[in-house]
Amino acid sequence: MIQGLYAITPECAETALLLAQVRAALEGGARLVQYRNKHGDTALRHEQASELLTLCRSYKAPLIINDNLRLAALTDADGVHLGAEDGSVAEARIILGSGKIIGISCYDSLERARTAEAQGADYVAFGSFFTSATKPAAVPAALDLLHTAKRQLRIPVVAIGGITPANAPLLIEAGADAVAVISALFDASDITSTARLFSSLFSGVIQPGSTLIH
Repeated sequence: MIQGLYAITPECAETALLLAQVRAALEGGARLVQYRNKHGDTALRHEQASELLTLCRSYKAPLIINDNLRLAALTDADGVHLGAEDGSVAEARIILGSGKIIGISCYDSLERARTAEAQGADYVAFGSFFTSATKPAAVPAALDLLHTAKRQLRIPVVAIGGITPANAPLLIEAGADAVAVISALFDASDITSTARLFSSLFSGVIQPGSTLIH
């Protein structure tokens, strides 16, 4: 399931708008969605996560909750993505159960990825590979990290950070099973077409009528 375009939601206080944006990404072929909201209150996060879960399941796409293990459990989301300070794989597995997806941010650390895999993570994410508007101070990761990770790890590898349709092929060629995207997808004038373009990169086929959107 961890393959292709991994859409990460932008900060959005308007639930109807957020749902419309995510629906457009799913229509374009996004394979997974991660709900990321750092500033909303508890009620808004619960509302948005619950409605996104219903939407994602109608497209058979897993909904992963960013950082918030409690929210993932409360909404019965399909999994959680944890950063360095968001709890352990073991804790997440106990709370969510064996059937849920647990992803771990590994930044530029292959050692952290090895540990996550040994502890039972379902995928690891590396980055930032390019300058990120969402996290401008993010730790940079080298492209060679993906090559090494694919040789040494058995679980899927996700690339994140400043990814666009123009630079995503470099990451896919280096071994990324999925590319996690926020700005280049949700800031696009046509989200569905952009999602379709990202998705086509994994098959090596640019669909007719697609154009690079920056």
